[in-house]
This record gives sequence, C-alpha cells and structure tokens, in this order.
Amino acid sequence: MPTYSDLAREAFQTTVDGKPVDLFTLRNRNGMVVRITNYGAKIEQILVPDRDGALGDVVQGYDTIERAMNGQPSMGSFIGRYCGRIDRGRFTLDGVEHRTEVNAPPNTLHGGKRGSRFRVFDARQLDKSRLELSYVFQDGEEGFPGTLPVRLVYALSDDNALSISWDAVAADKMTVANFTDHTFFNLSGDAGSSILDHVATVNGARFLALSETGVPTGVMIDVAGTPQDFRTPTSFGARIGFDDPWLKLGNGYDLHYVVDKPARQFGFHARVLHPGSGRSLEVWSSEPGVQVYTGNFLEGKAPRDLGKGDTLYTKHSAFCLEPSHFPNAVNVPDFPSTVLRPGQWFSGRIEYRFGVA
Repeated sequence: MPTYSDLAREAFQTTVDGKPVDLFTLRNRNGMVVRITNYGAKIEQILVPDRDGALGDVVQGYDTIERAMNGQPSMGSFIGRYCGRIDRGRFTLDGVEHRTEVNAPPNTLHGGKRGSRFRVFDARQLDKSRLELSYVFQDGEEGFPGTLPVRLVYALSDDNALSISWDAVAADKMTVANFTDHTFFNLSGDAGSSILDHVATVNGARFLALSETGVPTGVMIDVAGTPQDFRTPTSFGARIGFDDPWLKLGNGYDLHYVVDKPARQFGFHARVLHPGSGRSLEVWSSEPGVQVYTGNFLEGKAPRDLGKGDTLYTKHSAFCLEPSHFPNAVNVPDFPSTVLRPGQWFSGRIEYRFGVA
C-alpha cells in the first residue's frame, strides 16, 4: 500500500532573491490537504482519499526547497508570463517586434529562462482554505513588453475541489499573457508508478498541429480515427505505443486540445480515473484549450527527478492537464487572442475536482 509523509514547513523556509520563501497548507472539512510553496507558486502535495477513504498523495513534487529548485522547473508551477512555446522567441505588437529569451532553442518556453517558475511570489494566507499569491512581471522581463501584475488565489472547497483563479492587468503598455498550472498528477498515490493504466476522457475533437520544434502552426487536426481521440474513456497506455507522428514527436502524448465549449465559458476539459484506487480528477476551466502531457521526459535521474520520500520520477509516472490559451497564439491571428492593451484585464480560473468511482 503506497504511503505518504507530511511535508515539513521548515524545509521550505529560506530566502531566494532577497524574498522569503515558505510552505503553506490548505485544508478542508473532509481532511483533504494541499501544500503550496510561494517559490514558483508550486503545488508540492495534494492528499485526497481513495474509494476506501485512505488518504494518498496524488501529485509529484519535492520535500525541500533545495530539491524543488534543482528539480523539474515546471513541476507544480504556475506558468507565466506566457505558457507554452513562442515560435523563435519573436512576436509583433502594433508593428513592433519583440524578442523573448530563448530557453528551448529555437523557441521561448513557459515564459523564458526566468519565467514565473523561478520567481518568488508575495504570499498571504487568507484563511485555512485559501492562499493569495502575487507577482509583478516587469516591463522588459524576459523580453516581454509592459508591466503585468498578477494576483492568484488558491482555494480549497469542502467538496474536494481546488481552484486557481488569476487576475492580471496590462499596467502601462500593450503586452501578452497566457497562464496555466503545471501540476504533475498520479492518482494512484504512488508517485513512482506508471500512469499508463489511468483512464482519460478529453473534451476535444481537435488538437493543434505542431512544427518539428513543437510550435503550433495554426492547423487543427480532427482526432477521429487517431490515437489522440480521448472523447470516450481510454487509458493513456492503450495507444501510446502506436506508430504515430505526433506520439513520436512528443515521445508520448504532449498536445494541445481545442476544448469543445465556448472560448470564454467556464466548462469541462478532461477527466481521469485510476481504476485501482478509484480516485478521479475532473478539470474545469475558463480557458479555450488544454495541454495533455504524459510525463514523457521524466527520466528517473537525480537530482532533477528525485522527489518526495526519495522517489525517483520515471517516464510516464505522471500526467499533466494544463488549461490555457493556445501556445504561440501571439503569432497565429486565428487563435483566441492573448494580447492585452493598456488597462485591459485578464482573469481566469482552473478547477481540479477530486472524487472516487
């Protein structure tokens, strides 16, 4: 039977870039627990019950701030100022070309070399079930124009739902923004085990075609008759080994689905069930798309993949469901816009609803 250990707050208490880092705990009346560090706004632990009521840790993460800083940078993070890839680290606003830091050559990925994954957020615990985090992206930071303050609220409800809400505003210049959460899930409670037995449903009939460097081109592909069709419940492992160009490009599933709902409407994105434990996860969001990723580049190597309880995180030991606007939307006019004009707000929400079968 997989076990878990509570994370020690003092193992995260330090100073990074002159700002205090800590570990914050959210609880609800059912005994569900969520632990978050303000370094990268990373979710480090989520404890939820299985069908027998036994609590298990259903996310990958780290048990010290040192391991978190030396580990997978996206793991558990809130991603900004711009999640996903930007083609060649370039985009144009009102005729002016902007060049962002290239950190996944030849592209910019997840906000650049020092995106929000590497930043310390100001933190304030509002009550036992809510945490407020804030950060100000400065004009020129990672090559992006304009000052962009963002405020996050992590809120845990008594029906075992964790929501992440954000409000950001273009404070002074025309800019771009695209946010997501990058939590790595394993609903079994054993973070080192395979997720290929997890059964997924994705509310999307199309996914975004990619260039050879992983950037959306603007073309959308129908999932019908492909290994990418998760409109009916299918395990991640059922077709992951198929001879398919998109599976080969991503070393597994790593594609952005167009969610079948109105673009600005809060709605259902995906559901995953772990048959063994009975735990389920539904993802709902305000965003128009969702990235589906099956932990293809976890390698089981220390220190990057050495997680809680000295567990090694190996290939396909986690999945991610990342609601957002479409990657590279700044360069594809037909995609929902990620441009903000001065004074314009961008608000959104992701909700993780946990249950049991």
